[in-house]
Amino acid sequence: MPTSYRAYTPTEAAALSEIAVKSVHNAIDKRVISAGSVGGEGRVLSDDDLLRLKLWYGVGSILSAERRKRLFDTIDENPHADTVRADDYLIVDVARAREQLAARAEALREAKAIVESSKGVMGGEPVFKSTRVPVRAIAAMRRQGASIQEIVDGYPALTSRMVELSEIWAAAHPARGRPRKLSDFGITATSTKRLTLGTRPEVKRAGSLS
Repeated sequence: MPTSYRAYTPTEAAALSEIAVKSVHNAIDKRVISAGSVGGEGRVLSDDDLLRLKLWYGVGSILSAERRKRLFDTIDENPHADTVRADDYLIVDVARAREQLAARAEALREAKAIVESSKGVMGGEPVFKSTRVPVRAIAAMRRQGASIQEIVDGYPALTSRMVELSEIWAAAHPARGRPRKLSDFGITATSTKRLTLGTRPEVKRAGSLS
């Protein structure tokens, strides 16, 4: 695999690969990936590490650990291959996995550009730039089932894209302690429309296989 110089924290890696943070740390501990460090401040992962993570857990229910390691060896030998044969019956679509990770990485970069934090605004809680709307609160509304249009109707300062990006930003930057709601900050939606909240379907967290 080609060397990448972009570095991601374990929580960012989890958000991009759609894998639990605990699983990311577990992969590092078991040396599935060899995370480095920047300035001695914690673990950091590269784009190559993200690909390994996605494939390791994506085919985990199909291939044994030993066969997954052999899969990585094959990818290392053919770093530009779009597909790699894992065994007689399974072909892994590596190109698709790379595309998915690249798209999510770009979304995270876009999200970071529209989020800011200042002690003078909402007590330092990250908000969308030029607004007082907390990003994590909007992401929580999405997780609870509110549609993008419902949120935009309630918060005209936001665009549909801002609401979409709130989810990956919040996943990459989880809050510590009890999750905070909009009411905690003393703000309410502009719209009086009630939002019907429910449970969103579970998103499949598997690597891309053909």
